[in-house]
Amino acid sequence: MTDVRTKDAVTAADAPVTARRRRVHPVIVIAVGAVLVIALTYVLPPFRNYQLATVGAYLCVTAGLTVLTGLNGQLSLGHGALMATGAYTLALTQNKFLNLPLSFAVAVLGTTVVGAVIGLAAARLRGPYLAGLTLAVATVVPSVTSTFDETFNSDQGLSVALDPPPETVPMEQWQAWLCWGAALVVVLLLALLVRGRFGRDLRAVRDDETAAKLAGVDVARTQVLAFVVSAACAGVAGALFAVLAQSVSPGAFPLTLSLFLLMAIVIGGLGSLFGALWGAVLLVLLPTLSQSVGESTGSQRLEGNLALVVFGVVLVVVMLAAPGGLASIRMKTRFRRNR
Repeated sequence: MTDVRTKDAVTAADAPVTARRRRVHPVIVIAVGAVLVIALTYVLPPFRNYQLATVGAYLCVTAGLTVLTGLNGQLSLGHGALMATGAYTLALTQNKFLNLPLSFAVAVLGTTVVGAVIGLAAARLRGPYLAGLTLAVATVVPSVTSTFDETFNSDQGLSVALDPPPETVPMEQWQAWLCWGAALVVVLLLALLVRGRFGRDLRAVRDDETAAKLAGVDVARTQVLAFVVSAACAGVAGALFAVLAQSVSPGAFPLTLSLFLLMAIVIGGLGSLFGALWGAVLLVLLPTLSQSVGESTGSQRLEGNLALVVFGVVLVVVMLAAPGGLASIRMKTRFRRNR
């Protein structure tokens, strides 16, 4: 009897160690993902490569938003505006200097500064007041482009001057490499960031601000840094979309984009980078499906509003079937398998 208890105690003590050993390091996951994406770009047709590139661009912003909302508990309805900031900054810089790495750096830096300003204000607000602030930011962007039409060319937008890719590489394949290269770097940095002390601070502030303060966590600083990190990711996504479309206009970043981003991370799974990937995939597939259905019916009004309806229906279904999002289904399956 004593031997059995001792064996059970040793097994229980070794369980956390075994779990840690089974956890795959993010670098390995990113490396496997890079190989898979490169292989896919050689077998997919041009349009599918363009869709693959779009998923990579969306992954940058959904990963950053899930850190802000899922891990830190700050609701943002203005990430579409932050994407527009990165896109316009890249277009203006690229058209002047014709240096894509420099333009990306300036776009990310500019969006990060804007995110820091919003984060400083957001750190003083909670709940619907925070949502209202970010919603106001999302509505300001079209007004800015109309007010300074000589710089932003109003509703017509700006074209983006790009050097052509090497002759041996098709444009869509090059775009997929660029978008997924940026996406994998963003996801890797976020994964390493949330695994450390910063990630613990984010979760502590989300769960209980008072307890976090008593534990020595600077709540305001953590919230501002979360917004800065998320804004930088949105800036990367906006810059990538400017490269994908080779143009920037206010119509590319409507208010509904911010709503879609929020619904996508909820459907994928709040607080999970794997859920952010699911959200990015849905952001490409569901509007495409809605457009096909709208075109088949021949109704332009239906075609314009069907995507939001489809997202809403999918959100309701997923929340009923898996309240933790699509990523939680994978986690539940793994747990049952281990049992």
